[in-house]
Amino acid sequence: MKKKWLLPIFASFMLFSTTHIDSAEAATKSEVTDTASKYLGIPYKYGGTTTSGFDCSGFTSQVFADLGITLNRTSGAQYQQGTAVAKSDLQVGDLLFFNTSGSGISHVSIYIGDGKMIHSQTNQGVSYSNVNDPYYWGSRYVGAKRVATFDEEQQAEVKKVAIDFTVYASRAEAASQIAKALNLDTSDKNSGFIDVKPTYEHAGAIAAVAKLGIFEGDANGKFNPSSPITRAQIAKVLVIAFGLENASQEVTFSDVPQDSWANQYVSILASNGVTTGDGNGHFGMDELLKIKELKMFIERLQSR
Repeated sequence: MKKKWLLPIFASFMLFSTTHIDSAEAATKSEVTDTASKYLGIPYKYGGTTTSGFDCSGFTSQVFADLGITLNRTSGAQYQQGTAVAKSDLQVGDLLFFNTSGSGISHVSIYIGDGKMIHSQTNQGVSYSNVNDPYYWGSRYVGAKRVATFDEEQQAEVKKVAIDFTVYASRAEAASQIAKALNLDTSDKNSGFIDVKPTYEHAGAIAAVAKLGIFEGDANGKFNPSSPITRAQIAKVLVIAFGLENASQEVTFSDVPQDSWANQYVSILASNGVTTGDGNGHFGMDELLKIKELKMFIERLQSR
């Protein structure tokens, strides 16, 4: 198979000028996904640029290097690259910059869509966060830069940066597990979603849960089967799928605001003993759902 690579951007020679952005051919799907996914869980290391440990800019540099794009070494220098992008116009693959020290740009991450970013952060290493996290990242956001332009298909691949779907559940996986738990008829493979063909492995399960209103597609008629799902999103899905109601008094978590759309669903799930959070009063509503967590939730629901 002929390899296709994104052309390098030699912005390291233009630290104080705007870098011209050109569209270019991307690496194959497997190359992008495979090279990026291996970094999830790599520990944080100040000044780190290898798999023994990354700092924030060391991580972004490595991921973009794998895609054939040269980034400057530090977060401050990377902020000098590319073209400025409004927060309302973010695209998958954009670099996001934050002021965590009180003295200017000190942190960088990669936007992966749906308000999520991936980065190497102190104490957690390579992990995910909500760009608008009201408790930390939201108030420290400075701006975004686009150092490469990806078409729609390429964006879908970049969105999977460091997401290991042997660990994290996709929307298709969640639909399949729920359909199995509810013993739904999955013989009808016509889901009605333009991105789920009847020949797709989970087409029957997706069609079954969609008919019951357990899952919905987006405004463009897509189900997005390969997209990850958050813990808040699965709370809503499970409440609807199993017809749950508050079993006791309202249960609250410190990271689930009272005015959040997810509050009632998380509370119902917790009141039924399906989740207890992390033991420190946090639910982790914006964290990506792990497959083992999905199976655990379903097992608890089935044993009720």
